[in-house]
Amino acid sequence: MNSLAKLLEAALFASPRPIPTEELATLDAEATPAAVQAALDELREHYDVDGHGVELVQQGAGWQVLTRPEYTEAIERAQMAVRPARLSGAALETLAIIAYRQPIGRAEIAEIRGVDVGAILKSLLERGLIEVSARGEGLGRPLLYGTTSLFLEQFALRHLEELPRVDELAIALRREPQAQPQ
Repeated sequence: MNSLAKLLEAALFASPRPIPTEELATLDAEATPAAVQAALDELREHYDVDGHGVELVQQGAGWQVLTRPEYTEAIERAQMAVRPARLSGAALETLAIIAYRQPIGRAEIAEIRGVDVGAILKSLLERGLIEVSARGEGLGRPLLYGTTSLFLEQFALRHLEELPRVDELAIALRREPQAQPQ
């Protein structure tokens, strides 16, 4: 493994969050973007070929060294991993609306959900999953919300295009008809 790959490995190991490629490039002033990408590819291949318990994953806006999925359950069972606080059903529903409709205002979200969403928006903002992304053109120039890179990270997405399409969700969520008792 070359020295740039080792440097990137050390930085990724020490970081609790994904690190963007541009930020990794600042670790070595002489490294070109192509050299950084080649070092990341080398590091990813090293973990894959040698059968390590971790892997290099691109998620959110950057790169992160994570536990391989096949070991996650055992680590969680031993309570070694820190779990993020769970979101309520209402928070997940609101987050999904924002993810698929962003930028979207509070009134539109409340209209879709049929309930006030002020407290849920506040909670999602505090957790860093959403942010104010713009101001609307309507009366009072309402705040418009969008998802953050932390949202992508928490849901292991590289970009929003990886969200399931709405038509795929309808098929996945469709319930099979229950057998009628005779």
